[in-house]
Amino acid sequence: MKEILVAESAGFCFGVQRSVELAERLLERFGRCASLGELVHNADVVRRLSEKGMRVISSPDEAGEGEHVLIRAHGVAQSVEQRLSERGADITDATCPRVKAIHKIVARDSAEGRFIIIIGMRAHPEVEAIRGRCGECGVFENASELEDWLDKNPAIWTKPITMVVQTTQTHNNFTECCNILKKRCTNTKISDTICLATFTRQDEAARLSACCGAMVVIGGRHSANSIHLAQICRENCADVQFIERADELDTDRLKAADRVGLTAGASTPAWIIKEVRNKMSDEIKIKESAVEKEMSFDEMLEETLKPIYNGDKVTGTVVAITGTEVSLDLGTKYSGFIPTTEFTEDGGKVEDAVKVGDTIEAVVVRVNDVEGTAQLSKKRLDSAKIWNDVEAAVEDGTVMEGVVTEENKGGVVVNIKGVRVFVPASQTDLPREAELGQLLKKAVKLKITEVNKARKRVVGSIRKVAQAERRERTEKIWNEIEVGKKYMGVVKSLTSYGAFVDIGGIDGMVHVSELSWGRIHQPSEVLAVGDEVEVYVINFDKDKRKISLGYKDPNGNPWTQFTSKYAVGDVASVTIVKLMPFGAFAEVLPGVDGLIHISQIANRRIGKPEDVLSVGDVVEAKITAIDEEKHKISLSIRALAEPAPAAPVEEDEDEGAQEDALVYEVSANGEAAGIAPEADVEE
Repeated sequence: MKEILVAESAGFCFGVQRSVELAERLLERFGRCASLGELVHNADVVRRLSEKGMRVISSPDEAGEGEHVLIRAHGVAQSVEQRLSERGADITDATCPRVKAIHKIVARDSAEGRFIIIIGMRAHPEVEAIRGRCGECGVFENASELEDWLDKNPAIWTKPITMVVQTTQTHNNFTECCNILKKRCTNTKISDTICLATFTRQDEAARLSACCGAMVVIGGRHSANSIHLAQICRENCADVQFIERADELDTDRLKAADRVGLTAGASTPAWIIKEVRNKMSDEIKIKESAVEKEMSFDEMLEETLKPIYNGDKVTGTVVAITGTEVSLDLGTKYSGFIPTTEFTEDGGKVEDAVKVGDTIEAVVVRVNDVEGTAQLSKKRLDSAKIWNDVEAAVEDGTVMEGVVTEENKGGVVVNIKGVRVFVPASQTDLPREAELGQLLKKAVKLKITEVNKARKRVVGSIRKVAQAERRERTEKIWNEIEVGKKYMGVVKSLTSYGAFVDIGGIDGMVHVSELSWGRIHQPSEVLAVGDEVEVYVINFDKDKRKISLGYKDPNGNPWTQFTSKYAVGDVASVTIVKLMPFGAFAEVLPGVDGLIHISQIANRRIGKPEDVLSVGDVVEAKITAIDEEKHKISLSIRALAEPAPAAPVEEDEDEGAQEDALVYEVSANGEAAGIAPEADVEE
């Protein structure tokens, strides 16, 4: 073995890298979290994360309430996600954006009545997640399986079919399945959903294995993309080693090959690739030292100290902090330094942000080979990471958080960890005429709708998040609503007939009669816009999306007070509140009115109530009748007066007077409304 060729795209893909970074963020912030299934198909990575506090759960039912649960890059079925929510888990979705794109395709086409064909490994978690996002479907691992199934099911040939493929499948397998499907079926939609990174990785492996005498493929035993890499390499190279880590490498098998190729699956971290590479390099050194003169110490040292270049990502340990720079030991012949200004943007002390002994990742900005120093930037690396997150957020719809820092003519600017996101005024979720300035310095949630990295342009929407949250709150209310249930709400508007109260995304109506037991003329006498109030459900209509609310305290019903204090035959001091052609209404207690029929006002015949009474008069009246069911009270002043001289009265008139005595209605707030039995009388 004289030469080692390493594939450029070996190692973590974007989706896996993102899921690992999200896991590490959760662990840094909370000290523990859970992964639904192994985060990556690599035992060493899983073990390292486990040591930091991550546990692996195999089912949503294993998640604890409030536990931070990470959905890995493979994604999960809709039912699994729902079950996690039901368990009260705090979900972080690390599903690869490429996989989410497949979920959208199958969900949409299933809803349109199309049969879904999935090309992939039947038991792979990515495939299981895709199956859980669609309706009727079939999974086939290769072209032979698909062909056999189509031969046995000719009825499917004329049905609308959509075909997708697991992101890590080989392009050859996908092409063969496409050809078979096109030959058999007449209504097909085929989506090439193989990840571009996967295709590039496979293409590199094919070219590398064709020019090497031996190949080493690093990857998890259960990693689909790693298995496919090994298969591709075996098609071109007779000697292929498929290993998970450096200690599995058989270096004796490599000695006969002049050129050895090295590639790795998407779940293989860089440090394992480096270990395997170093072990292979050691073999080269040993072989050379046996036939050449022994290298000097200085030569060996120089061989091990590799140069670094602008743009390289490096990791170092803080060894010193001065007023102007933070010095790092990079483990190379170069000393790294980061300007302290990168740690003191908020005017704080640099020592509050970083300490000696801390490990920092940074990117190389400038290398000085003469002085052996390298200027580094942590901000640039952090910015690159957040840019990756922002770009991914366009695909997967991830909700991001930032702070509003600027207002301009067309909208506002939100800062997301150094990335400026423009939010048009129409997407701020403010009313059309509202002042945008009220959002300044406020933390907001938003979705990324457009990214142009070349132009450093990012567009987002606060409104989309707010709308989604309102829909979620609304559906929760409608799912849980019941008569009598209480809510804290905010008064949104007042009308002449009541108040509209927002109870969490839904406006309910409080009728004026439900605002007070006492007599009021306008809702503004009780409530004002913006008031926070407790209301309860009187009734609702889910189909019409209408809710009637109550505000007045049911325990303060004045009718209950009346019946506990008075009975038929009792005398009460009452206040005249309204005069009608057929009688007078009098307040017995606040919120409880009774009717004094015109025949019961005086011990003589009168033309109209105004001849004897005025609004505001306080008189003694006898309670002559109480209707408990209808909340009606009949009163009589006449019953307490001295008898008047008898006067001739026609018999049917007297009878009518007696019949008229209880003909009236009492409103919900205790106010009575009389009705003349023999004539139309408007109140």
